[in-house]
Amino acid sequence: MTIAFTGATGHLGALVAQELLARTSPDQLVALARDTAKDSARALSDRGVEVRAFDYDQPDALASALEGVDRLLLISGNAVGHRIPQHRAVIDAAARAGVGFLAYTSFLHADTARIIAVAPEHQETERLLAAAPFDVALLRNGWYTENYADTARQAARSGELLTSAGDGRISSATRHDYARAAATVLAAPEAKAGTYELSGDTAWTQQDLAAAISELSGRPVRVRDVSAGEHRAALTEAGLPEGAIDFVVSTDQAIAAGELEDPNPGALAGLIGRPTTTLREALAPFFA
Repeated sequence: MTIAFTGATGHLGALVAQELLARTSPDQLVALARDTAKDSARALSDRGVEVRAFDYDQPDALASALEGVDRLLLISGNAVGHRIPQHRAVIDAAARAGVGFLAYTSFLHADTARIIAVAPEHQETERLLAAAPFDVALLRNGWYTENYADTARQAARSGELLTSAGDGRISSATRHDYARAAATVLAAPEAKAGTYELSGDTAWTQQDLAAAISELSGRPVRVRDVSAGEHRAALTEAGLPEGAIDFVVSTDQAIAAGELEDPNPGALAGLIGRPTTTLREALAPFFA
């Protein structure tokens, strides 16, 4: 059995590689990377993993790169606004190459999400996968706790955590948690298709985030909860570009609406065989 995974030199893909190497032999793995000359790609090659060039924006070359692959992890692209054609190209290539099982990193409860900006591209990709001629596992990953690393550092410096998320809760987990889950699904003796709603065990609020930052930094941090309009104005005054402002404010509105909270956690912990990483544990390395 040959397992391939895209984004092999990215944050999540590199962690998936390590988790897969702990579960199977290097000669059963194919690392797919846009830039095979990166040090991280060479490191995988040095460990006996075959590294193949794989660029979502070069659709004609994708099927040949998937030759001989039985199971494929499609890590969603990071080019917002371009992911649908990119993902379609990979799905089509997997079908032509005869891949039998594909796991895709989607978003938590993507089918019902309406506000979060990342939802539409995941929803369309899931529709494409529903029509694909192979078995599919939807790995609906919740928010990455690491997404708050810069926010945490800034809040520690200023003493203030600006938000318009209100009392909304976030069921986040770390990339390592999600990578371990993906590797578990990919390397299982029998591939199990289906939808996996993956999230942290304990949802947290902005008040919880401020408390964790205060504890880790040794500096008091207070939450400044504002309206969406006030949030946008404050970020504009701080000089953030319009696209970043839209993303931050819309994300906070999605949090306030409950779209980043999982009402039934536990699937992720079940896959990785341990409790998910806590908010404090995840943020601690950024204050070491």
